[in-house]
Amino acid sequence: MQLNRKALKARWGWTTGAAFVVLAALSLLEGMLKGRTGYDTLDLQGVGSGWGIRVIMDHWTSPPDAVLAGFSLGLDFLLMPLYGAALFFGAVVALDRFAPQPGRARRIMSLLALAPIAGAICDGLENAFELVMLNLGPTDALARLALEATAAKYVGVLIGLLLSIAGFVGLYLKKAAKAADGPT
Repeated sequence: MQLNRKALKARWGWTTGAAFVVLAALSLLEGMLKGRTGYDTLDLQGVGSGWGIRVIMDHWTSPPDAVLAGFSLGLDFLLMPLYGAALFFGAVVALDRFAPQPGRARRIMSLLALAPIAGAICDGLENAFELVMLNLGPTDALARLALEATAAKYVGVLIGLLLSIAGFVGLYLKKAAKAADGPT
């Protein structure tokens, strides 16, 4: 399936907008959880030991706090495909603008465009490890795996953000170049 430029930009726009809406809702939930317990689910991402995970989990023992933590992790599963797709579409826009012809640059950018999708998959693995630890008990091995998945997620998201910014700048430069050429 091929997308024309207009459809690509439209999908980039709506996935980006939807990702921001879900991110805002997730941030609100995370703020509520952190305000109530001192920890949110983001705090799980920086812990590489079972004991550290247990400390955070022990603060979520009351039912409202446990529900908030579980809902926050669940909402994050909705955010993953949205930000993965949005960053991928932004990377494809950059690819179209800065490497339109076949060659080495296009091959490299094509591979880099897959980084946000890989980042979203790693985010899913991270959350899956965290859910397993929340349900069956934390272990050092699972905590380390979750930490590694988190690091890989951030690399993928960073590459996607950089390429999306390049895509946005490329669109702006293209419009500026057309405006400078004047009416024909």
